[in-house]
Amino acid sequence: MIRQKRVMRTLALLLMIAAIAFPANAFAATGDVTSISFDDATKKELVIGQSAKQLKVYATLEGSTSKKDITATAAWTSSDEDVAQVVKGLVTPKDTGTAMITATYEGAVATVEIAASYPYTKLALEPVKSGTYQLGDSENDLKIKAKLTGGEEKDKVTDVTSLATWTSSNSSVLTVEAGQITLVGKGTATITAKYQGQTGTFKATVALPYSSLEIRDDKGKATDLELIVGDEIKLKSIAPAAGGSGEHDVTADATWTTSNESVVAVEKGALTVKAAGKATITVQYLGVTGTLDVYVRSPYEALLLVPSEATTIFLGETLDLKAEVRDRANSSLDVSASSKWTSSSLLAATVDGGKVTAKAVGSTTIKADYGGISKEIKVTVYPTLKSLEAAKTETELYKGESETLPKVNALKLDDSKLDLSNDVKWTSGDEEIAYIENGKVIAKSAGTVTLTASLPDSTSVNTPSGDVSVRGKQVEFKVTINEKILVLIGPDEALNLIVGDSSELPTVNAVWEDGQEKDVSSLITWTVSGTNAVIKTTDKGQEIKGLLKGSATLKGTYLNKSITVPVKIEQKITKIVVEPTSIELNIKSSKSIKVTGFFADGSKISLGSKVGWESSNPEVASIKTTSVKGVSEGKATLSGSYQDIAVSVDVTVVPKLTKLTVDEKSLKLAPGAGKTVIVTAAYDTGATASVAAQTTWTSSKPSVATISAAGQISAVAEGKTTIKGKFGNKTVTISVTVKK
Repeated sequence: MIRQKRVMRTLALLLMIAAIAFPANAFAATGDVTSISFDDATKKELVIGQSAKQLKVYATLEGSTSKKDITATAAWTSSDEDVAQVVKGLVTPKDTGTAMITATYEGAVATVEIAASYPYTKLALEPVKSGTYQLGDSENDLKIKAKLTGGEEKDKVTDVTSLATWTSSNSSVLTVEAGQITLVGKGTATITAKYQGQTGTFKATVALPYSSLEIRDDKGKATDLELIVGDEIKLKSIAPAAGGSGEHDVTADATWTTSNESVVAVEKGALTVKAAGKATITVQYLGVTGTLDVYVRSPYEALLLVPSEATTIFLGETLDLKAEVRDRANSSLDVSASSKWTSSSLLAATVDGGKVTAKAVGSTTIKADYGGISKEIKVTVYPTLKSLEAAKTETELYKGESETLPKVNALKLDDSKLDLSNDVKWTSGDEEIAYIENGKVIAKSAGTVTLTASLPDSTSVNTPSGDVSVRGKQVEFKVTINEKILVLIGPDEALNLIVGDSSELPTVNAVWEDGQEKDVSSLITWTVSGTNAVIKTTDKGQEIKGLLKGSATLKGTYLNKSITVPVKIEQKITKIVVEPTSIELNIKSSKSIKVTGFFADGSKISLGSKVGWESSNPEVASIKTTSVKGVSEGKATLSGSYQDIAVSVDVTVVPKLTKLTVDEKSLKLAPGAGKTVIVTAAYDTGATASVAAQTTWTSSKPSVATISAAGQISAVAEGKTTIKGKFGNKTVTISVTVKK
């Protein structure tokens, strides 16, 4: 193989040298072959012993756009006939390896690479364990390898387990990936592996290790249980082994579930009874399942009030309370009419059959008794109120911070205030921005949200129509959440000002903790140190104005961060001189630009890159600081400015002349005869051009022979002379002898 690679590299190198030294189109005439090429020059993969590959090669003719099929007439060779042989383009693989197939026609050459290998003949599957498995088998017993025969050698066997495509005929029985079997359930499935056109199969049978699962309590096998709320018991899961080989306690390994978590919870067989109702306990282990029904009953009856929470009513309003009782069958019965109702303060409110009537400002406890069970609720009576107002209407927080909700007051009829902070209910317009918890607003994410507070509205409260009341009215609290700023990013360089002129304030971006970046220039609060510059406000916004030559520091603040920008105040420049104003470059060569600024007092300053050079065509010429570099042939203009004075430099990029040749280095002419010479210029880009007409010609003896500007040599009289031509920085010489 090493010998083949060396031969191929040597052949490729020789072909490249030949192509450079003797291009196919050199001195070509119309109808001559300029080049040949394959219809498909990509690498060919052939299989030994199978059909040969027919290559096609075509010739490109001078002066023609069509191509000629020269497959049958070209000369064909193989770099290694032990690997592949070729006859009139028909390639026959012989042995594994690679070879270069070469076609030659009238001095033109084309090559294509051939790779030969033996065909794959078999894909065999080799399981670690026989085809019968049980759920629970170890992973090491559930491996299978795929062995492929063929390839580099006829009988070579290769492990392609990780490369093959694996499938299972029944995924409910087992699955397979990269030769690793995963058992799922009982049944039979066929495992198939495919690779390089070969297929291997393996039939597997999966059995269950247990015939059933049995759930037991401390009394033995359990089919159902009757429990009371609060009970806790321990269950076991027992699996009789298949074939009568004993039984196994699988309590800890089995999966336990409940059909109703609110009634009964289960964890590794431990039952916790939560509420009355029914739940089915299910245990599963290695394909087998057991179930147990659990019935939960209440130990006593319960009395409930609707509404069940403390309630506020206003003078003139009534409240309808409902009493319900639940018995052991978990049914509800309305006992409002038959319950005994009492009020702890008849001065504040009275109650009759569950209807509470407000009498005076104050509070009372309303109690219902039924069958020895009682339930009570606190009712507060407020005076008539005209409006609600919050002590604070807006705030700003950073993400993650919290703040106590503002105090809410109501205005009485006598214009005094009543604190309703503990009575109102707050809601958030967007809990993804801010939410309410334990009397506080919690900032969650950046944004603005409105919190709303109002007295709870209840269908149980009856308000006489026309009454003045704050029920249904609300107050709003605007909350703005800001991300904490990590850093403020401003200009990298100092801010340059001209004495007497104003400039816009710098652009500043803020980077928050979540990585987001935003332009906050309009939100920055700016101050400036010293007396050399001042910040002023115009109809366009804030600007900074230079007062005296010198320096200052500009400080900007936004939220929790500040930034400083150095400021330089300088005199006004009256003139800028650029040297040179036009540049001619070769590709990849560079030249520097000198920029000088002149102040009104005659002093000067080197501006260098301060003018901010930009290229009109970076693909032709690029500039970095003050160095301009030629990139490709063409023209570009470099533009810049300083103190609003524009400057520019014209750049022309031309290829570098590397060689100048003439077709005739010596001539013999008779007097009166003439000869036109051809001069060819070669450039570093690989391009060539006929430049005889652009060449500057001289004759050492014009009395013997002269030459025109177009390269026409004219013999004048017998003798010898030397004709010299100069183009760019290159010259050619022609010796001319004039003789009868």
